[in-house]
Amino acid sequence: MSNAKNNDASQGMDFLQSMPRRWVTLYIPIGIFVFVLLFPFYWMAITSFKPDNELLSRSGNPFWIMGPTLAHFEKLLFRTEYPAWLWNTVIVSVIATAISLVFSVLAAYAIERLRFQGSKPAGGAIFLAYLVPPSILFIPLAAIVVKLGLFDSRMALILTYPTFLIPFSTWLLMGYFRSIPYELEECALIDGATRWQILIKIVLPLAVPGLISAGIFAFTLSWNEFIYALTFVSSSENKTVPVGVVTELVEGDVYHWGPLMAGALLGSLPVAFVYSFFVEYYVSGMTGSVKE
Repeated sequence: MSNAKNNDASQGMDFLQSMPRRWVTLYIPIGIFVFVLLFPFYWMAITSFKPDNELLSRSGNPFWIMGPTLAHFEKLLFRTEYPAWLWNTVIVSVIATAISLVFSVLAAYAIERLRFQGSKPAGGAIFLAYLVPPSILFIPLAAIVVKLGLFDSRMALILTYPTFLIPFSTWLLMGYFRSIPYELEECALIDGATRWQILIKIVLPLAVPGLISAGIFAFTLSWNEFIYALTFVSSSENKTVPVGVVTELVEGDVYHWGPLMAGALLGSLPVAFVYSFFVEYYVSGMTGSVKE
């Protein structure tokens, strides 16, 4: 009995000692990380609901709203071209992502599964193309866009965004296709299936998490892209959200912080929704795990 009591007491002491250690090593670091990560969104949200007198006032609590208002959202949605910017961003992002995924699937499958000579250097070269800074590429692309008569149109962005979306999506899908067992394709080839049938009926159903991961990345990069959208589009009704908010809501040295933050808040919601809705597929696609 005494030994049992001593064991219970030692276990209780270990529990008391483990709780402070857990707070120090787990809860406090996670809390700090979450605070640092979410505080900009909190500041953006409260600024978009603050009236101008609170935004410009030096008194009061800057981390809270005393008299919330929807005036900034009203100005943003009804007195600017923000709905058109949002619609342009959706169209450009969705179409550019779809185009990039189609070409990335074909390129990644050919490089990883057809085993032609020079496939590995080709895969490396495709990824190196993604590392070229957009600030260098937009100069020759601007000349091409002007010659094709696409300047100041959504089509200019739809055709130029895949230049940086396809290399990254191809590299990501190459890693995922590599994890799919070759035996599945060999069995299908023995049964008389063509490469196209194998891709459509076997590889793509197994690669859905990888496709979703590549799609999320491509959609996010398209949604947040700034340099190409600033260079290739000039009219207000054709601008995207990142460019329209910055160029139309800043007049010289006057920053309309309320509408600016409201526009940033509304512009970040679609991306947050996409990530939250596909988070399980996204994690699975990043790990690249396929059960044999």
